[in-house]
Amino acid sequence: MTRTAAYGSWKSPITSDLIVAETIGIGGPDFDRDGITWRELRPTEGGRVVLVRRAAGGPVSDLTPEGFSVRTRVHEYGGGAHLQAGETLFFSNFSDQRLYRQDAGAAPLPITPEAELRYADGAYDARRGLLYYVREDHRGPDEAVNTLVKVRCDGDDVGGKVIVEGNDFYSSPRLSPDGLRLAWLTWRHPNMPWDGTELWVGVLDAAGWVMRKECVAGGPGESVFQPEWSPGGVLTFVSDRSGWWNLYRRRSGAVEPLCPMKAEFGEPQWNLGMSTYAYESEQRIVCSYLRHGFSHLAVLDTETLALTEVPVGYSYITGVRAAPGQVLFGAGSPAEPWSIVHLELATGRTEVLRRSSTVTIDPGYISLPQEIEFPAEEGQAAYGFFYPPRNRDFAAPEGERPPLLVMSHGGPTGATAPVLDEQIQYWTSRGIAVVDVNYGGSTGYGRAYRERLNGQWGVVDVDDCTNGALFLARRGDVDPQRLMITGGSAGGFTTLCALTFRDAFRAGASHYGIGDLETFAGDTHKFESRYLDRLVGPFPEQIELYRQRSAIRHTERLSCPLILFQGSDDKVVPPSQSRRMYEAVKAKGLPVAYLEFEGEQHGFRKAENIKRALDAELYFYSRVFGFALAEPVEPVEIANL
Repeated sequence: MTRTAAYGSWKSPITSDLIVAETIGIGGPDFDRDGITWRELRPTEGGRVVLVRRAAGGPVSDLTPEGFSVRTRVHEYGGGAHLQAGETLFFSNFSDQRLYRQDAGAAPLPITPEAELRYADGAYDARRGLLYYVREDHRGPDEAVNTLVKVRCDGDDVGGKVIVEGNDFYSSPRLSPDGLRLAWLTWRHPNMPWDGTELWVGVLDAAGWVMRKECVAGGPGESVFQPEWSPGGVLTFVSDRSGWWNLYRRRSGAVEPLCPMKAEFGEPQWNLGMSTYAYESEQRIVCSYLRHGFSHLAVLDTETLALTEVPVGYSYITGVRAAPGQVLFGAGSPAEPWSIVHLELATGRTEVLRRSSTVTIDPGYISLPQEIEFPAEEGQAAYGFFYPPRNRDFAAPEGERPPLLVMSHGGPTGATAPVLDEQIQYWTSRGIAVVDVNYGGSTGYGRAYRERLNGQWGVVDVDDCTNGALFLARRGDVDPQRLMITGGSAGGFTTLCALTFRDAFRAGASHYGIGDLETFAGDTHKFESRYLDRLVGPFPEQIELYRQRSAIRHTERLSCPLILFQGSDDKVVPPSQSRRMYEAVKAKGLPVAYLEFEGEQHGFRKAENIKRALDAELYFYSRVFGFALAEPVEPVEIANL
């Protein structure tokens, strides 16, 4: 029987214990001889990343032994941490960032020295017995030095020899099938890889040195993504030269579009080793593309250039890999959590190899996303996914409207996807509505939409999150007096700005968010050290603008409760940012709480900390808005309450 209870007070089976005990991070699917591999990030093992293999028709087993974690810190965000070469694995180990070689049935052995060197996104050269890697060198007193290096497969006591250098960043070294050419991406400050990159091709000599090289695509106003060679040696890549990330190839010295359309075949390269397409054969490319916030899987005929959609029932798809007649990808849907999926092209049959969550949730507790488009400033439109409260056991008192939690994604060059997320369902099943906003600057809507944020970070994103909340309030979906906002990293910055510079929200939560842009510009890692030049303005020339957009400098304008979460070892947004914000809000006399997790970096990976952050945020809102919790939650010390 349905019971009546206030929004926020509904009892839910989707508990924080259930989420952390039954949820892992998964990604990086790939074919491995006669088997399939993928990565698992396991919160219950302290955030360790393990390579897992399923033999053909056989069991699933861990490849990574205890004491190792397959994770690189190149660009701090990592990616491309392992490389398969026949029966041998090469991987970067998180604790020491050395490269390891792991032969079948043997223990991993280091092949690079103990040094302040990091490696990612490798390519294997069987003919020469070499690996080509992006290397990030932290041995000097100044900012890290990024290069492409060659590393001997049997061990390299110097940590690799530089074959390409001189630019600020490199990614995606890819060896041609004949072993004669190497392709790679490169870019320089102040560009980020979604702003402007260059695609280069070099000719290799017998020892793996780059003898001649040429730039074949890209530039300061063109973002190139994921170069790949066809089995026959045709260079393919994704470029947004048309305003949309589309597929191109280079033949006979000319670049030609393969499938021009207003859709995104690429993604922002926050991580290395990303993949949205793969060659199934010389004649067929399997690709995913994003349009209107939803992913599609398709097959492109490289001769006729006909694009045929493959219906798979997923709303977001990435990490595409292919073999003859087969496809692997990561995917999710509004009713299906993130999963590793295997597809047989001939039959269309799909098999889920691994789900990020083993939890089976009754559909009566699942809120399905509703795509919304709402008015933004200056006649623009913005987008998001609205999740109304849903719990089959409860209804709210007549006339009550639910509180709304606005989610501001990180990046800010990122996007939210309509995929089942138990943490969103944690809120909606308790009677709290959620809107996940793809504000201006988000990926998936073309380059012009991404560039709405240029020079306007802390303005456009804040306006769009605010306007999304007010749109739902005016429509009657939510209570305008109980609007909350939460976000991590760049989303934390947006949250702090929204609470400080707008009056719509009554409470908020910043997860490792930026409070002081001036400090961030001078106290972050190399990858993002010039990011704000484009998002805000050149630093220090525009220092006053940085100060105007920094919530920490305008706490007199903040008038609502705030909770902050932070990792003690965060190198992207150092703890000093959150600590200063906490002290300033506390001194003002507003309700404020601060939780810092020892050993965590940028984003929480340990089960106990994920649980604590989720429950603490709920507890904080319950105290601020005065709704009773259905079950006890560990209290949070809230100053000034």
